[in-house]
Amino acid sequence: MTNSKFDTMPAMIFARSSADWELDPLLARDTVAIGDMPLSRALLIKDATYPWLLLVPRRHEAIEIADLDTIEQAQLMSEIAHAGRTLKALTSCDKINVAALGNVVAQLHVHVIARSRSDAAWPKPVWNAVPPRDYDKAALDELLATLRQRLTLTPL
Repeated sequence: MTNSKFDTMPAMIFARSSADWELDPLLARDTVAIGDMPLSRALLIKDATYPWLLLVPRRHEAIEIADLDTIEQAQLMSEIAHAGRTLKALTSCDKINVAALGNVVAQLHVHVIARSRSDAAWPKPVWNAVPPRDYDKAALDELLATLRQRLTLTPL
């Protein structure tokens, strides 16, 4: 699916400083950084069981989507949709799950998870359904390169 108006991430219209922003240590521990979208840091969860991205808006002290201004909320939705389309194209999954919970880590982050009827947790939520499975290094490197290219990310 190329040459579609949905293949690239539109630039953010308004960008506040993200100088005070830091990634929560628990999110850093459980993920691999992929790159930056206009608003969010894109991360891959360290679990090969599910193709699972986290989008973390680079805004200091943002806990809820409502903590973002209106333009940033729209940008976040655009980034979520772009990440979901990318995962769907890469995995041919049956469903994209999107969630912003924040019960364990308060820092605003959005889960974008490719789900298949054949996955270990289907149709239930993925959390704690099965122990996480490590990525094979070569497969991880290939996936990260593909995601960086398809998500049109700014390198870190």
